[in-house]
Amino acid sequence: MRTALAVTATAAVGGLSTDARSGWCARLRKPSWQPPPKAFGLVWTPLYATIAYASARALSHGDDGSRPALRRALAANLALNAAWPPLFFKARNPRLALAEILALNVSNALLTRRLLRQDRTAGLLLLPYAGWTVFATALNAAIARHNPEAQHNPKV
Repeated sequence: MRTALAVTATAAVGGLSTDARSGWCARLRKPSWQPPPKAFGLVWTPLYATIAYASARALSHGDDGSRPALRRALAANLALNAAWPPLFFKARNPRLALAEILALNVSNALLTRRLLRQDRTAGLLLLPYAGWTVFATALNAAIARHNPEAQHNPKV
């Protein structure tokens, strides 16, 4: 239950911080391969559900000695996950958001590895999350590269 609440809180922060319809976001030059804004909610909803299920499953299969480290890894991952939307959409800083999402990718790899050791199925269930985040990193990098002025002038 605590895992589901933590993931839900992470999703809520992301949802409340995301404003893909803002004038700032609309003016950004984006790559042709960016999905439409509606796709992000359609992708993130099942990913968050999977993160909650996989993490709870691994925690329930773990022994008392491994659970604290797994909880810390999950908490760090969710904190990084929640930090990206405010950096990109509220701070309007694609370059800073890119640095943050790179850290999230490292966290995803470490969390997935930890879950694979704890419960193979739980670890495999995290792979779509890790994959989507890599895609989001490429998208963030393309936006940062195509909009260098956005780093210096948030009104762009």
